[in-house]
Amino acid sequence: MTRRRLNSDDIALWQRVTEDVQRLHPDRVEPVKPLAEWLPPEVQTPQPKPRLPAFQIGTRANPVIAHDLLPPVERRVATAPLRMDAKAFKRLTRGKLDPEARIDLHGMTLDRAHPVLVSFILSSQAQGLRLVLVITGKGKDRDEGGPIPVRRGVLRNQVPSWLALPPCAQAVLQVVQAHVGHGGGGAYYVWLRKRR
Repeated sequence: MTRRRLNSDDIALWQRVTEDVQRLHPDRVEPVKPLAEWLPPEVQTPQPKPRLPAFQIGTRANPVIAHDLLPPVERRVATAPLRMDAKAFKRLTRGKLDPEARIDLHGMTLDRAHPVLVSFILSSQAQGLRLVLVITGKGKDRDEGGPIPVRRGVLRNQVPSWLALPPCAQAVLQVVQAHVGHGGGGAYYVWLRKRR
């Protein structure tokens, strides 16, 4: 809603209304605050705009700092709530359990990797497997410094999200970063639910 300006008729009407107004408590006289006291501090005194330092040809500009609010994929996977047996989880993180099946998504595009991963997870659960290994690779650093930062390892960042969404979500119980012996940061253990 936009405010409109008062015209002369509005002002005249307001003056007629306020002519007959009497104070509710005439014995209490409150000093009228100046307008500056009613305004917030940042409005009271305008702050001078910071001046940019003089730029000369050949000098280096300040580096651009990229702000990324989403935590790294390692932290997101590590802080996920534990839904599997704690004893099996300890053995899994130490690399003591061997995966029953594995899939390598190296070199695949996102369009190709997603259906392959979904098919692999659902067929593994149908076969009664409990632990599978999904190899994504660590990825290459592809950030060209554009306005939108690109994370290193597109598949490595995308696979945990795919596993948390349908149709894989009903089959996946836990996703854990693999032990160094099974690929480390470039692979995930996927603990599957028992087939019903």
